[in-house]
Amino acid sequence: MELVFKILLVIHVIAGCIGLITGTLNVTRKKGNKPHRQVGVFFFFSMIINAVAGFVMSILHENLFLLIIAVFSFYMTATGQRILALKSLDKGQNPKREDWTLTISMILFAVFFIVYGIYLLANDTNFGLVLLVFGTISILMAKKDIAIYQGDIKIKNYWLLIHIQRMIGAYIAALTAFLVVNNTYLPPVFAWLLPTVILTPLIFYWSKKYATKNLIHRK
Repeated sequence: MELVFKILLVIHVIAGCIGLITGTLNVTRKKGNKPHRQVGVFFFFSMIINAVAGFVMSILHENLFLLIIAVFSFYMTATGQRILALKSLDKGQNPKREDWTLTISMILFAVFFIVYGIYLLANDTNFGLVLLVFGTISILMAKKDIAIYQGDIKIKNYWLLIHIQRMIGAYIAALTAFLVVNNTYLPPVFAWLLPTVILTPLIFYWSKKYATKNLIHRK
């Protein structure tokens, strides 16, 4: 079993490095062109592989840190990519079973994060704050996805905005993992939350920049 863990660790680290590099390239360069899409393919697969390996490792070694990052980054990456295939939800397109499976699973994990986070805070463990933040963000994402699946859409290019938001969110998860693992100066809770605090404004900026604000459909 330990050999399996070591193999997964190597895969996890390599995929994480690729995700961090390709994510940085796409965050800092022009969006939507051919190089962006090509780099995005590497980012997507590296993040999915990284998340799956991390999830299995978190189970094998009962590592809550790995579990949070793995679940959060997988959901962000998977839904960020899936939304590109759901461009016609405003015209009656139905989400597929995998879309509902992703969202319901995220809700279950989010509830666990929030409940366990409250428990840790009640026992004077600051890491509970991290769980509460990630759990709350996850609940809000899942709630938004359910609304969109049901046709509650106000922005014409909703799929583009969600793609941007989720992929940056996945990049934040990769950067958070890198910072937490290599942090030697900051308090742990700051290392966990710093990438989210710094990069979240970019999500709002690009969402506003690329939004087409025509109200086209609402069920």
